[in-house]
Amino acid sequence: MANDDAVRRKTGETDPGNGAPGGLDDAAGASRADADTGTADPTADPESGRREIERLRAEVGEFKDKLLRDRAELENFKRRQARDKAEALRFANEGLLRDLLPVIDNLHRAVEHARTSRDCDAIANGVEMTIRALSDTLERHGVRIVEAQQGRPFDPAHHEAVAHVESEHPANTVVDEHQRGYLLHDRLLRPALVTVGKGKTEETHG
Repeated sequence: MANDDAVRRKTGETDPGNGAPGGLDDAAGASRADADTGTADPTADPESGRREIERLRAEVGEFKDKLLRDRAELENFKRRQARDKAEALRFANEGLLRDLLPVIDNLHRAVEHARTSRDCDAIANGVEMTIRALSDTLERHGVRIVEAQQGRPFDPAHHEAVAHVESEHPANTVVDEHQRGYLLHDRLLRPALVTVGKGKTEETHG
């Protein structure tokens, strides 16, 4: 037994039951445990760690570049939208103006005819036809005349009273129209200027 103890002391072995370090066997067991649990010492392979850092930096750079590109595209989209909107507003009346050009042509013809003719009725008819064409053009674009015929009830939302006079018509009705009013769809462009009747005052006899 003495010889066995001497051999163990020389080789660095200890008795498994005395709790002392187990030398090379214990170190190998710890390494196997680390491998089994999947953990690794980050300082074990510096080159691998450096490559991982470089990979992460490259990914961050790609994300930054994509963010900058997306932001630039968004800014370009906003500028295009603003430019298109301004262009649409600038030429919003293009259709109406194009439809008015034939009316202007007819007015020029009426003026030329008036300078070379003494036929007042023909001139008046030509102007009346031009006005009718103009009214039709405006109506196609949503412009309507405000109704303000004589005897129609006064409407403060569409009529503007310029005078009040006694009339055979009921009180608060239109007696005369001085200037036509117009609507654009349901919005008032200009009220009709009218005279409003206030009813006929009864004379008293003393």
